[in-house]
Amino acid sequence: MKLFTKTLLAAVALSFAAAPMAQAQTYGHDRKPGYSSSWKKHDANKRHHWRQGERFSDWKRRPAVRDYHRYGLRKPARGQQWVKVDNSYLLMSIATGIILGVNAAR
Repeated sequence: MKLFTKTLLAAVALSFAAAPMAQAQTYGHDRKPGYSSSWKKHDANKRHHWRQGERFSDWKRRPAVRDYHRYGLRKPARGQQWVKVDNSYLLMSIATGIILGVNAAR
């Protein structure tokens, strides 16, 4: 019984010692939503002016705009779809990721 008690106490003591080390290695990835540092604020102030013919590689991560008539957008042709990026609607070529049209959001 003494060996079990000593082993249990040693395991508890070790867990208390190891917990701060495990938390120290998160590198700030567990920040609360809404937290922003100065470099993020600087990037947020930059606006991108989208142009036809420009490639937008990250467009697949954004949901397609299905109710395009609601936003005053024309029906996309086959192989095209509208996506909202920042405060603009971009008509994208599904195959290439090239911007075919740009409309400002209302």
